[in-house]
Amino acid sequence: MEFLLAIMKESWHLLLSSSIYILFGILVAGMLRAFLNPAFVAAHLGTGRFSSVIKASLLGIPIPLCSCGVIPAAASLKKQGANNGATAAFLISTPESGVDSIAITYALLDPIITVARPVAAFITATVAGLIENLTGRRDASAPLTPDLTCPIDSCCDGSDCSEADHSTHHSHAEKLSFGMRYAFGELWEDLAVWFFVGILLAGTITAVIPDQFVNEYLGGGLFTMLVMLLAGVPMYICATASTPIAAALILKGISPGAALVFLLAGPATNITSLTMVLKILGKRTTLIYLATIMVLSVIGGLTLDLVYSLSGVSARAIAGSAGEFIPSWAQFSGAIVLMALSVRPLARAVRFRIASMKGHEHGRTCNCQDKESEGTSCCNGHN
Repeated sequence: MEFLLAIMKESWHLLLSSSIYILFGILVAGMLRAFLNPAFVAAHLGTGRFSSVIKASLLGIPIPLCSCGVIPAAASLKKQGANNGATAAFLISTPESGVDSIAITYALLDPIITVARPVAAFITATVAGLIENLTGRRDASAPLTPDLTCPIDSCCDGSDCSEADHSTHHSHAEKLSFGMRYAFGELWEDLAVWFFVGILLAGTITAVIPDQFVNEYLGGGLFTMLVMLLAGVPMYICATASTPIAAALILKGISPGAALVFLLAGPATNITSLTMVLKILGKRTTLIYLATIMVLSVIGGLTLDLVYSLSGVSARAIAGSAGEFIPSWAQFSGAIVLMALSVRPLARAVRFRIASMKGHEHGRTCNCQDKESEGTSCCNGHN
Protein backbone atom coordinates (compact mmCIF):
# COMPACT_ATOMS: atom_id res chain seq x y z
CA MET A 1 0.00 0.00 0.00
CA GLU A 2 2.83 2.40 0.84
CA PHE A 3 4.37 1.63 -2.55
CA LEU A 4 1.13 2.53 -4.39
CA LEU A 5 0.69 5.70 -2.35
CA ALA A 6 4.21 6.81 -3.31
CA ILE A 7 3.44 6.28 -7.01
CA MET A 8 0.15 8.18 -6.75
CA LYS A 9 1.84 11.03 -4.89
CA GLU A 10 4.54 11.45 -7.53
CA SER A 11 2.01 11.12 -10.36
CA TRP A 12 -0.26 13.73 -8.78
CA HIS A 13 2.66 16.14 -8.48
CA LEU A 14 3.46 15.71 -12.19
CA LEU A 15 -0.20 16.21 -13.08
CA LEU A 16 -0.35 19.45 -11.10
CA SER A 17 2.83 20.77 -12.74
CA SER A 18 1.65 20.02 -16.27
CA SER A 19 -2.12 20.62 -16.16
CA ILE A 20 -2.27 24.26 -17.25
CA TYR A 21 0.32 23.76 -19.96
CA ILE A 22 -1.39 20.71 -21.45
CA LEU A 23 -4.73 22.54 -21.47
CA PHE A 24 -3.08 25.42 -23.31
CA GLY A 25 -1.43 23.04 -25.78
CA ILE A 26 -4.60 21.20 -26.75
CA LEU A 27 -6.47 24.51 -27.06
CA VAL A 28 -3.88 25.77 -29.58
CA ALA A 29 -4.13 22.46 -31.42
CA GLY A 30 -7.89 22.92 -31.65
CA MET A 31 -7.44 26.38 -33.13
CA LEU A 32 -5.05 24.98 -35.74
CA ARG A 33 -7.69 22.44 -36.70
CA ALA A 34 -10.34 25.15 -37.04
CA PHE A 35 -8.34 27.84 -38.84
CA LEU A 36 -5.83 25.88 -40.98
CA ASN A 37 -7.13 25.74 -44.55
CA PRO A 38 -6.96 22.20 -46.04
CA ALA A 39 -6.03 23.73 -49.40
CA PHE A 40 -2.65 24.71 -47.93
CA VAL A 41 -1.54 21.09 -47.68
CA ALA A 42 -2.47 20.19 -51.23
CA ALA A 43 -0.92 23.34 -52.64
CA HIS A 44 2.47 23.12 -50.94
CA LEU A 45 3.45 19.48 -50.39
CA GLY A 46 3.14 18.01 -53.86
CA THR A 47 5.82 19.80 -55.85
CA GLY A 48 9.45 20.67 -55.24
CA ARG A 49 12.06 18.24 -53.97
CA PHE A 50 13.30 20.71 -51.35
CA SER A 51 10.46 23.09 -50.56
CA SER A 52 7.83 20.38 -50.13
CA VAL A 53 9.98 18.56 -47.55
CA ILE A 54 10.71 21.70 -45.54
CA LYS A 55 7.04 22.69 -45.56
CA ALA A 56 5.97 19.19 -44.52
CA SER A 57 8.47 19.19 -41.66
CA LEU A 58 7.25 22.57 -40.45
CA LEU A 59 3.60 21.59 -40.84
CA GLY A 60 4.09 18.50 -38.71
CA ILE A 61 5.73 20.31 -35.76
CA PRO A 62 2.57 21.79 -34.17
CA ILE A 63 0.10 19.00 -35.05
CA PRO A 64 -0.58 16.64 -32.09
CA LEU A 65 -0.64 13.17 -33.67
CA CYS A 66 1.27 10.08 -32.51
CA SER A 67 3.04 7.51 -34.65
CA CYS A 68 -0.21 5.56 -35.03
CA GLY A 69 -2.54 8.50 -35.62
CA VAL A 70 -0.21 10.15 -38.13
CA ILE A 71 -0.39 7.14 -40.48
CA PRO A 72 -3.86 7.82 -41.93
CA ALA A 73 -3.04 11.55 -42.06
CA ALA A 74 0.13 10.82 -44.03
CA ALA A 75 -1.75 8.42 -46.29
CA SER A 76 -4.21 11.21 -46.99
CA LEU A 77 -1.36 13.59 -47.86
CA LYS A 78 0.06 11.00 -50.20
CA LYS A 79 -3.31 10.64 -51.92
CA GLN A 80 -3.54 14.42 -52.20
CA GLY A 81 -0.32 14.45 -54.24
CA ALA A 82 2.42 14.88 -51.61
CA ASN A 83 5.68 13.31 -52.80
CA ASN A 84 7.46 10.55 -50.87
CA GLY A 85 9.98 12.88 -49.26
CA ALA A 86 7.32 15.26 -47.99
CA THR A 87 5.23 12.35 -46.71
CA ALA A 88 8.23 10.85 -44.88
CA ALA A 89 9.08 14.24 -43.37
CA PHE A 90 5.53 14.66 -42.12
CA LEU A 91 5.58 11.13 -40.69
CA ILE A 92 8.64 12.01 -38.59
CA SER A 93 8.09 15.60 -37.43
CA THR A 94 4.42 15.15 -36.49
CA PRO A 95 4.68 12.43 -33.82
CA GLU A 96 7.98 13.75 -32.46
CA SER A 97 6.46 17.11 -31.60
CA GLY A 98 3.15 18.98 -31.23
CA VAL A 99 1.93 22.08 -29.44
CA ASP A 100 0.68 19.95 -26.56
CA SER A 101 3.99 18.13 -26.09
CA ILE A 102 5.97 21.37 -26.45
CA ALA A 103 3.84 22.94 -23.71
CA ILE A 104 4.26 20.00 -21.35
CA THR A 105 8.00 19.84 -22.10
CA TYR A 106 8.29 23.43 -20.92
CA ALA A 107 6.23 22.61 -17.84
CA LEU A 108 8.11 19.48 -16.73
CA LEU A 109 11.61 20.05 -18.12
CA ASP A 110 13.25 23.35 -19.07
CA PRO A 111 13.45 25.94 -21.90
CA ILE A 112 16.58 24.45 -23.50
CA ILE A 113 15.14 21.01 -24.18
CA THR A 114 11.79 22.63 -25.04
CA VAL A 115 13.49 24.36 -27.96
CA ALA A 116 15.76 21.41 -28.79
CA ARG A 117 12.87 18.97 -29.18
CA PRO A 118 11.04 20.60 -32.13
CA VAL A 119 14.34 21.71 -33.69
CA ALA A 120 15.67 18.15 -33.63
CA ALA A 121 12.35 16.86 -34.98
CA PHE A 122 12.50 19.36 -37.86
CA ILE A 123 16.11 18.50 -38.73
CA THR A 124 15.47 14.74 -38.60
CA ALA A 125 12.35 15.00 -40.72
CA THR A 126 13.98 17.30 -43.26
CA VAL A 127 17.08 15.13 -43.66
CA ALA A 128 15.00 11.98 -44.15
CA GLY A 129 12.73 13.69 -46.67
CA LEU A 130 15.60 15.17 -48.66
CA ILE A 131 17.46 11.85 -48.79
CA GLU A 132 14.33 10.20 -50.15
CA ASN A 133 13.62 12.87 -52.76
CA LEU A 134 17.22 13.27 -53.90
CA THR A 135 18.05 9.57 -54.19
CA GLY A 136 14.69 8.09 -55.15
CA ARG A 137 12.92 7.99 -58.47
CA ARG A 138 10.50 10.79 -59.14
CA ASP A 139 6.85 9.77 -59.14
CA ALA A 140 5.54 10.65 -62.57
CA SER A 141 1.95 9.69 -61.80
CA ALA A 142 -0.59 12.47 -61.75
CA PRO A 143 -1.59 13.62 -58.28
CA LEU A 144 -5.05 12.68 -57.14
CA THR A 145 -7.76 15.24 -56.49
CA PRO A 146 -7.08 16.62 -52.99
CA ASP A 147 -9.64 16.47 -50.21
CA LEU A 148 -10.39 20.11 -49.43
CA THR A 149 -13.53 19.50 -47.41
CA CYS A 150 -14.29 22.10 -44.75
CA PRO A 151 -13.00 20.70 -41.42
CA ILE A 152 -15.76 22.41 -39.42
CA ASP A 153 -18.95 20.88 -40.84
CA SER A 154 -18.09 19.69 -44.38
CA CYS A 155 -20.22 22.53 -45.76
CA CYS A 156 -17.88 22.88 -48.73
CA ASP A 157 -15.80 20.28 -50.56
CA GLY A 158 -13.35 22.87 -51.85
CA SER A 159 -14.27 22.13 -55.47
CA ASP A 160 -17.76 23.50 -55.95
CA CYS A 161 -16.98 26.74 -54.16
CA SER A 162 -13.92 28.94 -54.27
CA GLU A 163 -11.70 29.60 -51.27
CA ALA A 164 -12.97 33.19 -51.20
CA ASP A 165 -16.59 32.03 -51.11
CA HIS A 166 -15.91 29.43 -48.45
CA SER A 167 -14.17 31.95 -46.20
CA THR A 168 -17.55 33.60 -45.67
CA HIS A 169 -19.33 30.41 -44.59
CA HIS A 170 -18.15 30.54 -40.98
CA SER A 171 -17.50 33.47 -38.67
CA HIS A 172 -14.48 33.64 -36.39
CA ALA A 173 -16.78 32.90 -33.47
CA GLU A 174 -18.01 29.71 -35.14
CA LYS A 175 -14.46 28.61 -35.87
CA LEU A 176 -13.42 29.39 -32.30
CA SER A 177 -16.35 27.37 -30.95
CA PHE A 178 -15.54 24.43 -33.21
CA GLY A 179 -11.86 24.58 -32.26
CA MET A 180 -12.67 24.41 -28.56
CA ARG A 181 -15.11 21.53 -29.05
CA TYR A 182 -12.53 19.65 -31.06
CA ALA A 183 -9.71 20.37 -28.58
CA PHE A 184 -11.55 19.35 -25.42
CA GLY A 185 -13.62 16.66 -27.12
CA GLU A 186 -12.21 14.55 -29.92
CA LEU A 187 -8.56 15.55 -29.51
CA TRP A 188 -8.33 15.10 -25.75
CA GLU A 189 -10.30 11.85 -25.95
CA ASP A 190 -7.54 10.56 -28.23
CA LEU A 191 -4.76 11.83 -25.95
CA ALA A 192 -6.17 11.21 -22.47
CA VAL A 193 -5.43 7.51 -22.03
CA TRP A 194 -1.81 7.74 -23.11
CA PHE A 195 -1.25 10.95 -21.15
CA PHE A 196 -2.30 9.29 -17.89
CA VAL A 197 -0.31 6.16 -18.78
CA GLY A 198 2.75 8.39 -19.12
CA ILE A 199 2.00 10.18 -15.85
CA LEU A 200 1.66 6.88 -13.97
CA LEU A 201 4.83 5.43 -15.53
CA ALA A 202 6.72 8.59 -14.59
CA GLY A 203 5.38 8.37 -11.04
CA THR A 204 6.49 4.74 -10.88
CA ILE A 205 9.99 5.60 -12.12
CA THR A 206 10.28 8.41 -9.57
CA ALA A 207 9.06 6.27 -6.69
CA VAL A 208 10.83 2.99 -7.51
CA ILE A 209 14.14 3.48 -9.33
CA PRO A 210 16.99 4.51 -6.99
CA ASP A 211 18.98 7.60 -7.95
CA GLN A 212 22.19 5.64 -7.41
CA PHE A 213 21.27 3.08 -10.07
CA VAL A 214 20.68 5.75 -12.72
CA ASN A 215 23.80 7.70 -11.80
CA GLU A 216 25.94 4.55 -11.90
CA TYR A 217 24.62 2.86 -15.03
CA LEU A 218 22.54 5.34 -17.06
CA GLY A 219 23.90 8.78 -16.31
CA GLY A 220 24.78 9.78 -19.85
CA GLY A 221 27.06 9.17 -22.81
CA LEU A 222 26.69 7.12 -25.96
CA PHE A 223 25.86 3.86 -24.14
CA THR A 224 22.91 5.40 -22.31
CA MET A 225 21.61 6.94 -25.53
CA LEU A 226 21.76 3.58 -27.28
CA VAL A 227 19.82 2.06 -24.39
CA MET A 228 17.19 4.80 -24.72
CA LEU A 229 17.11 4.19 -28.47
CA LEU A 230 16.55 0.46 -28.03
CA ALA A 231 13.83 1.17 -25.49
CA GLY A 232 12.12 3.83 -27.57
CA VAL A 233 12.09 2.37 -31.10
CA PRO A 234 9.69 -0.56 -30.50
CA MET A 235 7.63 1.20 -27.82
CA TYR A 236 4.24 2.68 -28.62
CA ILE A 237 4.01 6.01 -26.80
CA CYS A 238 2.92 9.46 -27.89
CA ALA A 239 4.95 12.66 -27.54
CA THR A 240 2.78 13.96 -24.70
CA ALA A 241 2.97 10.72 -22.70
CA SER A 242 6.72 10.35 -23.22
CA THR A 243 7.44 13.76 -21.66
CA PRO A 244 6.68 12.97 -18.00
CA ILE A 245 8.70 9.76 -18.36
CA ALA A 246 11.67 11.78 -19.67
CA ALA A 247 11.23 14.26 -16.82
CA ALA A 248 11.27 11.46 -14.25
CA LEU A 249 14.44 10.01 -15.79
CA ILE A 250 16.18 13.41 -15.76
CA LEU A 251 15.24 13.94 -12.12
CA LYS A 252 16.80 10.54 -11.41
CA GLY A 253 20.05 11.64 -13.04
CA ILE A 254 19.87 10.64 -16.70
CA SER A 255 21.40 13.17 -19.08
CA PRO A 256 19.10 15.52 -21.04
CA GLY A 257 20.62 14.21 -24.28
CA ALA A 258 19.65 10.64 -23.45
CA ALA A 259 16.17 11.86 -22.55
CA LEU A 260 15.97 13.63 -25.92
CA VAL A 261 16.79 10.37 -27.71
CA PHE A 262 13.82 8.76 -25.98
CA LEU A 263 11.58 11.76 -26.76
CA LEU A 264 12.44 11.54 -30.46
CA ALA A 265 12.63 7.79 -31.07
CA GLY A 266 9.75 6.70 -28.83
CA PRO A 267 6.89 8.70 -30.39
CA ALA A 268 8.11 8.39 -34.00
CA THR A 269 8.56 4.63 -34.16
CA ASN A 270 6.85 1.43 -33.13
CA ILE A 271 6.31 -1.91 -34.81
CA THR A 272 2.81 -1.04 -36.02
CA SER A 273 3.76 2.33 -37.49
CA LEU A 274 6.79 0.86 -39.27
CA THR A 275 4.67 -1.80 -40.96
CA MET A 276 2.28 0.88 -42.16
CA VAL A 277 5.11 3.13 -43.40
CA LEU A 278 6.33 0.09 -45.31
CA LYS A 279 2.88 -0.30 -46.87
CA ILE A 280 2.52 3.38 -47.81
CA LEU A 281 6.05 4.28 -48.93
CA GLY A 282 7.86 0.98 -49.54
CA LYS A 283 10.97 -0.75 -48.16
CA ARG A 284 13.53 1.78 -49.26
CA THR A 285 11.80 4.81 -47.76
CA THR A 286 11.07 2.88 -44.55
CA LEU A 287 14.77 2.10 -44.12
CA ILE A 288 15.62 5.77 -44.68
CA TYR A 289 12.88 6.72 -42.22
CA LEU A 290 14.11 4.43 -39.44
CA ALA A 291 17.86 4.91 -39.99
CA THR A 292 17.56 8.71 -40.03
CA ILE A 293 15.58 8.73 -36.78
CA MET A 294 18.06 6.44 -35.04
CA VAL A 295 21.22 8.20 -36.20
CA LEU A 296 20.05 11.79 -35.80
CA SER A 297 18.40 11.09 -32.44
CA VAL A 298 21.76 10.02 -31.03
CA ILE A 299 23.58 12.92 -32.69
CA GLY A 300 20.95 15.29 -31.32
CA GLY A 301 21.34 13.80 -27.85
CA LEU A 302 25.13 14.16 -27.87
CA THR A 303 24.80 17.74 -29.13
CA LEU A 304 22.27 18.63 -26.44
CA ASP A 305 24.49 17.26 -23.67
CA LEU A 306 27.31 19.42 -25.06
CA VAL A 307 25.05 22.49 -24.99
CA TYR A 308 24.18 21.89 -21.34
CA SER A 309 27.83 21.28 -20.50
CA LEU A 310 29.06 24.45 -22.20
CA SER A 311 26.29 26.57 -20.69
CA GLY A 312 26.87 25.21 -17.20
CA VAL A 313 23.16 24.48 -16.78
CA SER A 314 21.97 21.46 -14.82
CA ALA A 315 18.87 19.96 -16.44
CA ARG A 316 18.17 18.05 -13.23
CA ALA A 317 18.27 21.22 -11.10
CA ILE A 318 15.89 23.28 -13.23
CA ALA A 319 13.53 20.54 -14.41
CA GLY A 320 9.93 21.53 -13.75
CA SER A 321 10.77 25.08 -12.73
CA ALA A 322 8.16 26.48 -15.14
CA GLY A 323 5.45 25.03 -12.96
CA GLU A 324 6.52 27.32 -10.13
CA PHE A 325 5.14 30.31 -12.02
CA ILE A 326 1.62 28.86 -11.96
CA PRO A 327 -0.31 29.50 -8.70
CA SER A 328 -1.18 26.37 -6.76
CA TRP A 329 -4.91 27.06 -7.09
CA ALA A 330 -4.55 27.22 -10.89
CA GLN A 331 -2.56 23.96 -10.98
CA PHE A 332 -5.20 22.24 -8.86
CA SER A 333 -8.03 23.62 -11.00
CA GLY A 334 -6.27 22.53 -14.19
CA ALA A 335 -5.75 19.02 -12.83
CA ILE A 336 -9.43 18.74 -11.89
CA VAL A 337 -10.49 19.94 -15.35
CA LEU A 338 -8.20 17.41 -17.05
CA MET A 339 -9.54 14.57 -14.91
CA ALA A 340 -13.12 15.62 -15.60
CA LEU A 341 -12.44 15.72 -19.35
CA SER A 342 -10.81 12.30 -19.12
CA VAL A 343 -13.64 10.38 -17.46
CA ARG A 344 -15.32 9.40 -20.72
CA PRO A 345 -12.23 8.38 -22.73
CA LEU A 346 -10.77 6.44 -19.80
CA ALA A 347 -14.07 4.64 -19.21
CA ARG A 348 -14.32 3.87 -22.93
CA ALA A 349 -10.79 2.46 -22.93
CA VAL A 350 -11.64 0.20 -19.99
CA ARG A 351 -14.82 -1.01 -21.71
CA PHE A 352 -12.90 -1.71 -24.91
CA ARG A 353 -10.22 -3.62 -23.02
CA ILE A 354 -12.86 -5.74 -21.31
CA ALA A 355 -14.58 -6.38 -24.65
CA SER A 356 -11.24 -7.34 -26.22
CA MET A 357 -10.57 -9.82 -23.43
CA LYS A 358 -13.97 -11.37 -24.14
CA GLY A 359 -13.10 -11.73 -27.82
CA HIS A 360 -15.53 -9.15 -29.22
CA GLU A 361 -15.03 -7.87 -32.74
CA HIS A 362 -13.65 -4.45 -33.60
CA GLY A 363 -16.34 -2.06 -32.49
CA ARG A 364 -16.92 1.60 -31.96
CA THR A 365 -13.69 2.10 -30.06
CA CYS A 366 -10.78 2.11 -32.43
CA ASN A 367 -7.72 -0.01 -31.94
CA CYS A 368 -5.11 1.30 -34.36
CA GLN A 369 -3.40 -2.06 -34.46
CA ASP A 370 -6.48 -3.76 -35.89
CA LYS A 371 -6.19 -4.58 -39.57
CA GLU A 372 -9.71 -3.32 -40.18
CA SER A 373 -8.85 0.17 -38.98
CA GLU A 374 -5.52 0.65 -40.74
CA GLY A 375 -5.51 3.80 -42.86
CA THR A 376 -9.08 4.72 -41.94
CA SER A 377 -10.48 7.78 -40.24
CA CYS A 378 -11.27 5.60 -37.23
CA CYS A 379 -7.63 5.68 -36.19
CA ASN A 380 -6.98 9.24 -37.26
CA GLY A 381 -5.48 11.06 -34.31
CA HIS A 382 -5.28 8.16 -31.85
CA ASN A 383 -2.49 8.61 -29.34
